[in-house]
Amino acid sequence: MRKVIENQLKIGQVDISSIEIDLNCRDEIPQLLLGLQAIYTDRNLQDAVFGILKNIVPSNVDMGNGRPGMDLWKILVPGTLRLNCNWDYDKLHNISNEHKTVREFLGHTIFDFDQRYSLQSLKDNIALFTPELLDEINRVAVKAGHDLVCGKGEFRLKGRCDSFVVETDVHYPTDISLLLDAVRKAVFLIGGLCDELGVTDWRQYRHIFKKIRKQFNVVRRLKHSSSKDGAKKAQRERLIIEAHRQYVDLVDHYVQRAKTSIGVLNVSDIGKMAGIMVIDGYIAHAERQIDRIRRRVPEGGAIAHREKVFSIFEEHTEWISKGKAGVSQELGLGVCVLEDQYGFILHHQVMEHEKDVDIAVSMVAEAKRRFPALAVCSFDKGFYNPANRSDLGAFLEEVVLPKKGKLSGHDKEIEYSESFVESRRKHAAVESAINALENHGLDRCLDRGIDGFKRYIALAVLARNLQKLGSLLRERELRRQKRRRKIAA
Repeated sequence: MRKVIENQLKIGQVDISSIEIDLNCRDEIPQLLLGLQAIYTDRNLQDAVFGILKNIVPSNVDMGNGRPGMDLWKILVPGTLRLNCNWDYDKLHNISNEHKTVREFLGHTIFDFDQRYSLQSLKDNIALFTPELLDEINRVAVKAGHDLVCGKGEFRLKGRCDSFVVETDVHYPTDISLLLDAVRKAVFLIGGLCDELGVTDWRQYRHIFKKIRKQFNVVRRLKHSSSKDGAKKAQRERLIIEAHRQYVDLVDHYVQRAKTSIGVLNVSDIGKMAGIMVIDGYIAHAERQIDRIRRRVPEGGAIAHREKVFSIFEEHTEWISKGKAGVSQELGLGVCVLEDQYGFILHHQVMEHEKDVDIAVSMVAEAKRRFPALAVCSFDKGFYNPANRSDLGAFLEEVVLPKKGKLSGHDKEIEYSESFVESRRKHAAVESAINALENHGLDRCLDRGIDGFKRYIALAVLARNLQKLGSLLRERELRRQKRRRKIAA
């Protein structure tokens, strides 16, 4: 049984629209809460958001029956707070139980001492969001922001589009460390499973992993010789090859032993069968890494980039080199954002095996579908190709897409025009939006899997837009109070 929100106020409870928020505080929490309060106070916006939140519950589930779960509004508030403030779940857990104003937004009074949120409840309920639902709520928030700054009449949106990398929570990948990750998970999982089943084959699985790690450390510490003596260099190379061979052979022995053990285990429990499937997955990772180490070190071959894996846990991780000063590479996924002149993010897209040039048209087409007032959009040169310039013209009144390389006379006429130069000058402001996203959660994704990654990005974008809405409301109210003080004086 779930409700969007409890309509009946309790004794001592303050309605969300009447909660007083400290406008003099410049922290991000009051700004986000002001944005949420604006959504809640406007009846049309509230109905739109509550209608979207109901879609969290599957259509075949009766919201009025069953065990009570967290109200859907109570999931939205901590979910956006976590990303906007760049917290982990432990910090969110403490704030949800101890922060007075946040608890008022969650519908609690000072007398609700016994109503606490467990850490696992917060994790499980926030994970119910999907990127699609969050994107729908984001559109409502952006519309509220446009109504605030532009009124209800017609207006013209000018966008700026750019991409950045959101890192996944992984260590620097080497072939030997990825192999260690895979065999560690396989050994410990099969050891634990055998303990549960009373099988003694893997009773020393902790000792087995210590042996493997000891050989890994031998390989890890070996460095290629920088000596000018060819004999010394050759001797060191032979030592490195032999250490790799011993490491790989040791791991391969236990991988084959694990495969044999799995084949003879008599398991009928569904949960344990699922565990065996997980072990099989880690064994496959280990066998792949064994093959690549053998090809690369003893055989002296090269591994093509398309064959490389950069994490066995976050398999969507990509090796991205954007050419930034001091940053040779980043491990994660690219995210493209399109921001309007008021600072609201109209659309975002996670780039899986895509580059800027591949998504320029789809970004604008989707943003235009959601916000028909979008008339102008600026890009940097990474988005350019001739087809993009012509295709974007079908959606926009003006395409600000600088050309790579030498400019023709026609190109100079376009790029030296007053409106083009002005848009290019203002394009750098998108870096401010990217920096804000990185400072408020998108420096590194802490959620797991590609679905968790996309949900994390969508929550961050929604939280950023709600904070922007709250910031505008705060500034307007502070100006109003200043005018009143002048009149009173």
